[in-house]
Amino acid sequence: MSWQLTLAHWPEYKQLMRLDKPIGIYLLLWPTAWALWLAADGYPGLTMLLVFGLGVLLMRSAGCVINDYADRNFDGAVERTKNRPLAAGRVSNTEALQLFALLLALSASLLLFLNWQTMLLSGVAVLLAAIYPFMKRVTHLPQVVLGAAFSWGMPMSFMAIQGQLPLLVWVLYGANLLWTVAYDTFYAMVDQADDEKIGVKSTARLFGRYGFWIIALLQLGTLALLEFAGQLAGLGEAYSYALLLVLLLFFYQHRLARQGRDGCFRAFLNNHYVGAVMFAGIVLGQ
Repeated sequence: MSWQLTLAHWPEYKQLMRLDKPIGIYLLLWPTAWALWLAADGYPGLTMLLVFGLGVLLMRSAGCVINDYADRNFDGAVERTKNRPLAAGRVSNTEALQLFALLLALSASLLLFLNWQTMLLSGVAVLLAAIYPFMKRVTHLPQVVLGAAFSWGMPMSFMAIQGQLPLLVWVLYGANLLWTVAYDTFYAMVDQADDEKIGVKSTARLFGRYGFWIIALLQLGTLALLEFAGQLAGLGEAYSYALLLVLLLFFYQHRLARQGRDGCFRAFLNNHYVGAVMFAGIVLGQ
């Protein structure tokens, strides 16, 4: 297979990696930052920040590329995705696969700065990123697999800094998994009508008319686990105020989502602030 990546197609690659839409980077970065600060009991150091920050950028980009490759025969039938580079034919399948491989190789190079235990855990991250795009063909719970993928930076952070995986990291992992399923269900509601036509599965379709209620339960579960995590980490009053503010943000998201598809998308985007508020609560709570 000849090398087909070219700088002339950088604008298309940028769109393929969703660098023009950084919300996914934020939603992956914030939980990783929570874990780094808690694992280090404060500032984790420049090396850890750079390694995990770049890792988030590269792995999220790789996930977007393989997602579009998996959906290349479906995206053209969905209003929101019909102009993506692969669906529109502006990038070849070979280019997409080569870009995915390049991003994985760059991500792997970051592991040289981490211990061998974290290197082993990184294999799970690659597996989750690779299989997630195909889950919507076989299960109505692809959002759960996404939650597992978006949360895996947490055990990697603890292993890199502490060399162990205490109860705290798994409580955080559970909280982030529930949160991810909640906000990605808002996201799936945007495409629900199109997904039903083309046979793509999602939690939005599974939950049906109970969707908002189930999202609310997932969000309450998220808050409960985050409260438990705060107790395990011995975080102070500022953390409790952060949880209260997150509860208000969740109420606001439901108000937005009641306004239809555009409202559901804005509710999804609002979760960037949830991540930022929790990070501030952790830093100030320490």
